[in-house]
Amino acid sequence: MATMVMMRHKDTGLIKKGFYGFSWTTLFFGVLPALFRRDFVTLLGGFAVMFILGILTVGVGSVVAMMVWAFFYNKYYTRKLVEDGYLFDDSENVVTEARLRLGVAPAHGL
Repeated sequence: MATMVMMRHKDTGLIKKGFYGFSWTTLFFGVLPALFRRDFVTLLGGFAVMFILGILTVGVGSVVAMMVWAFFYNKYYTRKLVEDGYLFDDSENVVTEARLRLGVAPAHGL
């Protein structure tokens, strides 16, 4: 089950939700969560991979790929937010748990 952590961009102050843990929405809806999160590069790449696997394996490869991707997408998305300049902006307990689960070191000065 996914856990949410609030994040704020260090320069713009834009707030986004980060997630870690298993992504049920990715399991059931494939690459659509990337669309809802405005993660267009992942959306296009994921769609291309799912489409090609679907053609080559009569759909079975796409289903397996969605199952595997559901374990990784939330962590991938949130770590990408950190790389793009977002900082954790939640309670201390939530931030500590998120850092441990995501393997993100504390930023200097925070």
